[in-house]
Amino acid sequence: MTQNLSHRIAVAGASGRMGQMLIEAIRVAADCELSGALDVAASPAIGLDATAFLGQISGVAIRADLGGGLKTAHVLIDFTRPEGTLAHLRVCRELGVNLVIGTTGFSDAQKAEIAAAAQDIAIVMAPNMSVGVNVTLKLLEMAAKALSSGYDIEIIEAHHRHKVDAPSGTALKMGEVMADALGRDLKACAVYAREGVTGERDPCSIGFATIRGGDIVGDHTVLFAGTGERIEISHKASSRATYAQGSLRAVRFLAGRKSGLFDMFDVLQLK
Repeated sequence: MTQNLSHRIAVAGASGRMGQMLIEAIRVAADCELSGALDVAASPAIGLDATAFLGQISGVAIRADLGGGLKTAHVLIDFTRPEGTLAHLRVCRELGVNLVIGTTGFSDAQKAEIAAAAQDIAIVMAPNMSVGVNVTLKLLEMAAKALSSGYDIEIIEAHHRHKVDAPSGTALKMGEVMADALGRDLKACAVYAREGVTGERDPCSIGFATIRGGDIVGDHTVLFAGTGERIEISHKASSRATYAQGSLRAVRFLAGRKSGLFDMFDVLQLK
């Protein structure tokens, strides 16, 4: 495939664990090219070659200058923090660079800013880019409709000790998908903590339990507990590579699109 037909991709948070996984995936994808690598100005990786951690030379230096790092990019992949992602979003909007957002923890106001930017650029935003997780979300939608009465719903998620938000964006998305399928408002029915004398469980509630420890990449289990039986639907990630491969599918989906806000259900044709 010629260079003109390749997807020119910039990566935010290039020296982080997810950033490095994305860079590695881009390097081995025949239809993708690393065109920029971004990190915060205080990062010790600034100025280093983006693929030095692989023992390779790409000719793309990690830089803090957003304009320079995005100058030749078709799309930016961003798995950073909400404040950083929004700063990147504004520059992408100015430059006409599309965006794949895997960052979680956005407020409603921040989500509204992203939706507004999607009038001018094309964006895929999903709390989890894993193909398997998004298929799991579809299964949960089907299960919630079939088990709409007589079953209590609990979501249990586990991540590494460094994760800063809870519950995970994926767990919240699972809750949203099931609440929508049941005609409920997750904000009204979610229960995030239980302690002391809580009283009987509200049958319309959706419970969340959060575990943080070690190097767990990401485990999610949804429990449908009925009388005499329980159904568990689980997804367990053993490597961030699954998020990287899903992100590249999102990049390919955005090719040729000028505007619009999409999610992984759009990318995977699950709607």
